[in-house]
Amino acid sequence: MTVRTRMAPSPTGEYHIGHIRTLLYNYAWAKNNKGRFILRIEDTDRERLVEGAVDRILAVIRDYGLSYDEGPRVGGPFAPYYQSERLPIYQKYAKQLVDQGLAYYCFCSKERLEALRKKQQAEGKLPGYDRHCRNLKPAEVKHKFAANESYVIRLKIPDGEEISFTDVVMGKIKVNSGSLDDQILLKSDGFPTYHLAVVVDDHLMEITHIIRGNEWLSSTPKHILLYRAFGWEPPTFVHLPVFLDPAGEGKMSKRRGSVSARSFLENGYLPEAILNYLMLLGWNPGNDREIFSLEEFTKTFDLKNLNKANPRFTFDKLNWFNQQYLRAMDYENLAERLLKFSTYNKGEIVRVLPLIRDRLITLKEFDDQAGYFFHPPAVDRKSLSGFKSADRILEHAASVLSEKLDGKFLEEKAREYCASHGLKVGDYFMVLRIAITGRTATPPLGEIIQILGEAETIKRLKANSY
Repeated sequence: MTVRTRMAPSPTGEYHIGHIRTLLYNYAWAKNNKGRFILRIEDTDRERLVEGAVDRILAVIRDYGLSYDEGPRVGGPFAPYYQSERLPIYQKYAKQLVDQGLAYYCFCSKERLEALRKKQQAEGKLPGYDRHCRNLKPAEVKHKFAANESYVIRLKIPDGEEISFTDVVMGKIKVNSGSLDDQILLKSDGFPTYHLAVVVDDHLMEITHIIRGNEWLSSTPKHILLYRAFGWEPPTFVHLPVFLDPAGEGKMSKRRGSVSARSFLENGYLPEAILNYLMLLGWNPGNDREIFSLEEFTKTFDLKNLNKANPRFTFDKLNWFNQQYLRAMDYENLAERLLKFSTYNKGEIVRVLPLIRDRLITLKEFDDQAGYFFHPPAVDRKSLSGFKSADRILEHAASVLSEKLDGKFLEEKAREYCASHGLKVGDYFMVLRIAITGRTATPPLGEIIQILGEAETIKRLKANSY
């Protein structure tokens, strides 16, 4: 059996960072087993469709360094891979279930269904369809067709039946059919619901493993019933833990801030660092190892090492991963990455990276961290006035550096000066640091003045001494 996994994004908005993790696991399991990874666009929710969303989803998948073997713009033996182009297929299978007596036409109006929902809520009942059209006589159905009444097709959920399946992560799941609604399979506009389309497509595209977030676990019994109705063997189900919000309780969601996959890239995180962090949010390698390349991960990934507990997404840990990757990059490669975020050219960036790289958390921070190398800082005189003899310190340092632009030479002369004038060496260099960079925390001052050069360094010292 060839392992075939899939991801089926819905173009109703921006791709969530959690979707990238799910896609990564599907990709890895297929590659680990020398199988195929399929991308399918679930664009049947026409009311929520967002123009351009497909292009953005495909672009962000590519920008994270991931790919697929079959799907949009790639093709494959089970095309088309857009559900909106597969309507006749879904209509055929929905009609088949009606003919088998396993589904039925429902002619209930929106008004009736809304009134039913309000009545059930008022009575403290869970909203659900009351099977009003489930036992219509063939003559009644024929009459309603003749009158051109709008209809949907619903699945006949069996009464009092235990539905069970085994999930790789969650284990044995049992549900009584009495808790399920007669779900809609085909809407009045001829488009399928998610439940019908996903089952039909996963079967026809020969998907062997359905790896998705555990928010879909409650829908799986409905899908099991559809597999039974069609007489198809269900694939292996793998429901992944979802991310918990870093700032509070509950699932990480769009309502609590920007969690789109694109936003992380725009904020200066490296895609390989993000992927590495996502690898470990729901899976563990069985040891303490944390750094994995994509290739290493695909070779190591095993479904048996998936976690059941929902992990908390934390920016502290993501920042740590990003720093590890930034520090491991050579200056040329890092400079290329920084061009998208910086106002400086590559030569300027490479010149200062030896002092800045290890201080960066994200690419977006570079210009702020390195700005004083390229522009004289705006120094607040109040920050210098708190130090004893600040002006004399600046004059002394300018004189020393005019003699020799060298950090060790400056330190030697500074200690002599401080000893003879009753000053603290730490205060001496803090005054210089503020005057030269406008900051109280920087890379070693001796290395900074080497990059700035004698003229610029002395100019800054004199500009801040009265």
